[in-house]
Amino acid sequence: MPVRTSDSSSSSPTSPRHGKGVGLGLALLSAVAFGGSGVAAKPLIEAGLDPLHVVWLRVAGAAVVMLPLAVRHRALLRRRPGLLFGFGLLAVAGVQACYFAALSRIPVGVALLIEYLAPALVLGWVRFVQRRPVTRAAAVGVVLAVGGLACVVEVWSGLGFDALGLLLALGAACCQVGYFVLSDQGSDAGDEAPDPLGVIAYGLLVGAAVLTVVARPWNMDWSVLTGTARMDGTPVAAFALLAWIVLVATVVAYVTGVLAVRRLSPQVAGVVACLEAVIATVLAWILLGEHLSAPQLAGGVIVLVGAFIAQSSTPSKGSGQPVASGGPERKLSRPGRAA
Repeated sequence: MPVRTSDSSSSSPTSPRHGKGVGLGLALLSAVAFGGSGVAAKPLIEAGLDPLHVVWLRVAGAAVVMLPLAVRHRALLRRRPGLLFGFGLLAVAGVQACYFAALSRIPVGVALLIEYLAPALVLGWVRFVQRRPVTRAAAVGVVLAVGGLACVVEVWSGLGFDALGLLLALGAACCQVGYFVLSDQGSDAGDEAPDPLGVIAYGLLVGAAVLTVVARPWNMDWSVLTGTARMDGTPVAAFALLAWIVLVATVVAYVTGVLAVRRLSPQVAGVVACLEAVIATVLAWILLGEHLSAPQLAGGVIVLVGAFIAQSSTPSKGSGQPVASGGPERKLSRPGRAA
């Protein structure tokens, strides 16, 4: 019987296995951060803020936080203006505006399910636009994740569909595809890759500018932010909730999300991002008293299984398997690089 020898490279910090683990950790952290946005935003909306105003505060506040990085990476304006504008328009403003507009016409669960069709749409982009092969495991993972998501949001509880609402939710899904695809742009260019922090900073600035026109914040009731909002009956400072939305649910969420895409792939990171709905539902159960039903619990398990299958199909470095299942770790731009 042959003896298995140890391979020191498998435990190396720069090995594909290590990079994949870091990427999955970043993707999970991003899902947790994004998933906590609704729990913090709902009390503010119930306190009197318009949903679009909450979105504007979220994006504009994050843009201010990331402004120093935008100045540092100002060379990106000359080198990649299309990428910056596209990221801001689609990944920031488009997703938020379309989703919240859809909520005014169709049930929340239906809108969320349609938005998280994005992983399936990403696979369609890879297969039919980029003409790259897609592994069967990645496709199965997406199908399971979307099916589990249908249980989490209990899509059958709201069947009053509105055509425009469905189109807006589908628009949010398409914009989310833009988020994953644009986050991956230049990831294989080594030192010439656009710095992800610079892309996020300028994307937030562009998104804030677009949302300013849409949300018209000059009509906002600013006094709400000086008072308190109620989270399942418990009074919480409105400004504290806003700080969570800006710093964690936006800055941390986008930074970790883009870095995860760079280390994994748009399609794998997209499937893991489906966990956002599970996390949002669990947090709403704990913090807002919105209890989970048996189908929701079962759906959460299915989403986890789907995400695991998709990410476990990632081939090792040098493998000839289809790249759409994740591929080896992508090389990030150097932290000290100005653009």
